[in-house]
Amino acid sequence: MTDARPPEGAITEQLVALLTALGVSPMEIRRAQDEDLLVLLAMEQLVLGQDLRHDLAAACAATGLPEEEIRHIWRSLGFPDPKAGEPTFSDVDLENLAGVARLMHSGVVSPEVTYGMTRVIGSSMARVASALVDAVGAGGERASAAGTGATAGNSASESITAESIMDGSGMFLPMFPAVLEQVWRRQVQVAARRRLLRDDSDDAPGLVVGFADLVGFTALAQQVSGEELASVVDEFERLAYDIVVAGGGRVVKMIGDEVMFLVEVPAMAAEIALGLADASRDAATLSDVRVGMAIGPIVEREGDVFGTTVNLASRATSIAYPGTVVVSPDLRDALADEPAFAFRAMRPRFLKNLGRVTLSVLRRADEQPTTIREAIDERRRQMRVTVRERLASRDVGEDGLLA
Repeated sequence: MTDARPPEGAITEQLVALLTALGVSPMEIRRAQDEDLLVLLAMEQLVLGQDLRHDLAAACAATGLPEEEIRHIWRSLGFPDPKAGEPTFSDVDLENLAGVARLMHSGVVSPEVTYGMTRVIGSSMARVASALVDAVGAGGERASAAGTGATAGNSASESITAESIMDGSGMFLPMFPAVLEQVWRRQVQVAARRRLLRDDSDDAPGLVVGFADLVGFTALAQQVSGEELASVVDEFERLAYDIVVAGGGRVVKMIGDEVMFLVEVPAMAAEIALGLADASRDAATLSDVRVGMAIGPIVEREGDVFGTTVNLASRATSIAYPGTVVVSPDLRDALADEPAFAFRAMRPRFLKNLGRVTLSVLRRADEQPTTIREAIDERRRQMRVTVRERLASRDVGEDGLLA
């Protein structure tokens, strides 16, 4: 079958022509082309598709909101303070701000709740946008690093992305709003169902909060390249989402080398935690994962969770040995009747702001402690070999330092 795509040079020429028509300076176009960032420049110019024609005074007049309130909302969304007299807002921005104003003053929700929602929306969309830009920008970087011989701004990976942007059928940028809306609708449905089924009575056991982090991540960051480190984080994130979500839990957030998750059923939480530890041992490029969990009441706010239970789970993680799972006393009690699990009590520890606590190491009932210890020692040996191989494969200067 004949490839009907335009040649790479034609795609680049179309992008240059488009950017020129949009009023982008030749110098800026040339710089983006030299740095393999032509696609990102096109995204910047095309994604909004709205004229910024209104300044702060016009926004106040159109929405009925005082200046400081608009500034507060705009900052909550993650945007810099609008400057007086500078065109900052589009017609769509003013429509949305007017809608927020009506909601705030209708009495349906308080201003505090409104600001909280704008913060969540702003931070979430910032992450989506950053991930999208990173994905597109990585295409040009990979092609340049590979030394394929393609001219600047004319790499094969860029041409695919550029073709998608240029395609009038809406393959790339135009599809994102619909995808985001559908995912939002599904997430609201799931969150509402989860809250409906939750037992929030005073005698309810609460939720299981868990943390899992990669052991030795800080040391690893000093020994490998930025690209290798990003690859490790990506693999850990994929592993965390696969195991937590497949096991019936919810990922609250990723914090670099650490994942925070929530689970409603203690036995499911135990399987997730042990699964994370097992999977990290099987992944050649990951160091061991240590997990800490606690059960109890939590406070949920703006998509995050807080409270003593969260603090206890975090402290438990910090004292867990690599490749092990440490649980709070209440969680051990909740799992006491589960024959699939066994425990080893740790010596009592004084935990900051929590007092003296006796934590326990969780393991599967058919897994002997000596076997776990041997597996951890073997994993440490494997990781030392992997790090040495990485260092040996990189260029070392005459002074013995990594180039």
